[in-house]
Amino acid sequence: MGTQIPSHAKKFNTELSDYSKSHVEKTGPYALDLDVDCLIVGAGFAGVFMLKTLRDRGFKTIVYEAGNDLGGTWRWNCYPGAGVDSEVPEYELSWPEVWKTWNWPSNYPNYEDLRAYFDHVDKVVGIKKDCAFNTVVSGAHFDTSLGRWIVKTSDGRTAKAKYLILGTGFAANRYVPPWPGMDKFKGVIHHSSFWPDEKVDIKGKRCAVIGTGASGVQIVQAWGPSAGELKVFQRTPNLAVPMRKRDLTVEEQETAKKYYPELFRFRERTFAGFIYDWYEKNTFDATPEEREELYEKMWTEGGFRFWVALFKDNLFNAEANKESYKFWAKKTRDRIGDPRKRDLLAPLEMPHFFGVKRPCLELNYYEQFNRPSVDVVDIRNNAIKEFDETGIFLEDGTHYEFDVIAVATGFDIVTGVMTQLGLKSIYETRLEEEWKNGAETYLGTTVGGYPNMFHIYGVHGPTLLSNGPTSVELQGRWIADLIAKMEMNKIKYVNPKPEAVKAWKNHILELNKKTLFPTTRSTYMGGSIPGKVREPVVYTAGIPSYIIEIRKALDTLDGFETVMA
Repeated sequence: MGTQIPSHAKKFNTELSDYSKSHVEKTGPYALDLDVDCLIVGAGFAGVFMLKTLRDRGFKTIVYEAGNDLGGTWRWNCYPGAGVDSEVPEYELSWPEVWKTWNWPSNYPNYEDLRAYFDHVDKVVGIKKDCAFNTVVSGAHFDTSLGRWIVKTSDGRTAKAKYLILGTGFAANRYVPPWPGMDKFKGVIHHSSFWPDEKVDIKGKRCAVIGTGASGVQIVQAWGPSAGELKVFQRTPNLAVPMRKRDLTVEEQETAKKYYPELFRFRERTFAGFIYDWYEKNTFDATPEEREELYEKMWTEGGFRFWVALFKDNLFNAEANKESYKFWAKKTRDRIGDPRKRDLLAPLEMPHFFGVKRPCLELNYYEQFNRPSVDVVDIRNNAIKEFDETGIFLEDGTHYEFDVIAVATGFDIVTGVMTQLGLKSIYETRLEEEWKNGAETYLGTTVGGYPNMFHIYGVHGPTLLSNGPTSVELQGRWIADLIAKMEMNKIKYVNPKPEAVKAWKNHILELNKKTLFPTTRSTYMGGSIPGKVREPVVYTAGIPSYIIEIRKALDTLDGFETVMA
């Protein structure tokens, strides 16, 4: 969990509950005693997809969303430079009535474009009328006699639903390290994922960015040109790859739309859910010239191609992986003028295997460090110790003064999303306690002891190793199909069997062992929060294999205890 600071002492928001409001309206989605077929938590891609899908099948469905509007990540993420790292049309819903009437300004939308997109989705299919906003789930348990979930909210409402669907994704539990003195700092400070909508003025000011994950990279790109000085606190270099962002015309999008139905089908047939896939050869089955040619091609085309469209053994074979890192380092080092910064940002010696941490996409990240006003502060062996009124102390006593600080320290990744909801099992245990020693699911969509509860783009699914909307739609259809099957067969509830849960966990471990992922702490291994168990949290065999496995389980229901109505 993030630091628990008493609300009266807080300088900036750190908890979802900070956004809970009591509502004047007491009807519809805001009813004090809501009773529905399906209750969805979260109004991002997953929640929106599930709402329409279940509603179209005749289920009374409502969404509870902690934020103030649709968009999930894209309603929260409004920090400077925030944008998506997957290209369109891969990164959108496959509903024809939506894409036929929508065009993007660029191939990599920013958060404002995505907010406008969700408003368009609402206009076309009507989502918001079935959503309760500023509604934070604070507890939930399943009543086996009723066959219903009882869900409580922070503002005192209760909802009953036969099915509980967590469309909460992988990054909704922010991590704020417990640095002493943060509340003393007299300047402006915000966590990247709780950034205020109003613009933070940094022109000519002394600024800090703590963290070099995706949000850190994007803030640096946004602040570099305007800040008086910018210090970037880096623990591990980000092995970012070129985005190749460009403007899109309406004409080119309209012309391409005849291919969209096929593209949406195709994205579910590739390893990571994009419209490109691994090259069919292994690295050393190609000559050095062929290797260079493929690396150059993927680098030039941009996006995640220089990650999941390289040689097919790149995430499995250590020696093969080193070749891709060498290419990355050569290309990146050429862009950084200062030798000290170059060695910190793109070291000759690989800090970890390439691609075992999800790479960020960048526009001009490395060029920012060629500005005399932008510097990188290495905190790998000299960590941040504390804050005071004027800035930050490191362990060795070095003090930096700032006017504005961006805390880009990310999330209690993947598992932390579900453990913050107060979920209680039918065995009277709590999920946050159960998962302290490691997460357990069945199929990456269900959890043993939590009947009729489903999660999307979360633990043990393709998740962070895939394009979001791809995973959302294939898991979402599976959930809707299982619910329909239960209704047709008059099943009161399904609960994953302990042996099925154990087998799935072992399967996740075995798949992961074949890869290079276990070699470093990363989001794929549960993140880097102190004290958190290190374990694989993502299905690593790719989307086509995942679809086959979960569909087979749906056909037989062998892994579930089924209780009839």
